[in-house]
Amino acid sequence: MITAFRRFVLLALAFLAFAPAQLRAQGQEPKEPGEYIIVSGGVSLWVWEKWKAQPHDNWWMNFVRASRIRIQEIKTANPNQQITWLVFRPSYVTRGAQDSRDYLSLITSVRDAYGVKLMWFDRTSQLINYLNQGQNRAAVKINGFEYFGHSNKACFLFDYSNTIDSASKVWLHEKDLGQIRRGIFTRDALARSWGCHTGESMSQKFRAATGVPMWGMVGKSQYMTDTLPVHAAIGGRWTR
Repeated sequence: MITAFRRFVLLALAFLAFAPAQLRAQGQEPKEPGEYIIVSGGVSLWVWEKWKAQPHDNWWMNFVRASRIRIQEIKTANPNQQITWLVFRPSYVTRGAQDSRDYLSLITSVRDAYGVKLMWFDRTSQLINYLNQGQNRAAVKINGFEYFGHSNKACFLFDYSNTIDSASKVWLHEKDLGQIRRGIFTRDALARSWGCHTGESMSQKFRAATGVPMWGMVGKSQYMTDTLPVHAAIGGRWTR
């Protein structure tokens, strides 16, 4: 959790650096019908992170809460929007075992509250296969794609500091974006990554591979408790 002062500072940064690009991105909410994809990566193990000068994921719900907030926004804008929420299951199993809590059930409760389709994935290939195939991708294209989780400038890190301390074994690298088929997105699809540094390389590679521009952050992102992530430092910005 963060102190009240740090929360104030982060919200101020959000207004200065985050809000203009956020408004532009929200102005592009898709109009064409389709399936909205929300992807939530896994959280780290606190048993490792708590000893670090800048620990990750003190709160296990970092990515789940942010995803829930975004799901609520989408549903408010369009109650009939079809949303599929893909969650990296293994990290919540191991974090739940560490914390002696059933996090899968708590995640499922979000599905039930908002009427979204919840799909667990254990491997990157499962995520890519669903993006490409869906239930019937020829009939239902993707009109939105958003990622909440750990990342660096070239990679979504689904199990960062969960399987291996400060490292990852399951990821989607920008070199693998070519496995995503072109033509599966609507013409006005909105793509966005809320992870750290994505705008420094991966956003451009995503567009080159899929034809869809993806908003990404330059610099680190800070996950909050009651709002969407914001830039973690002055100088951070959105780009695509």
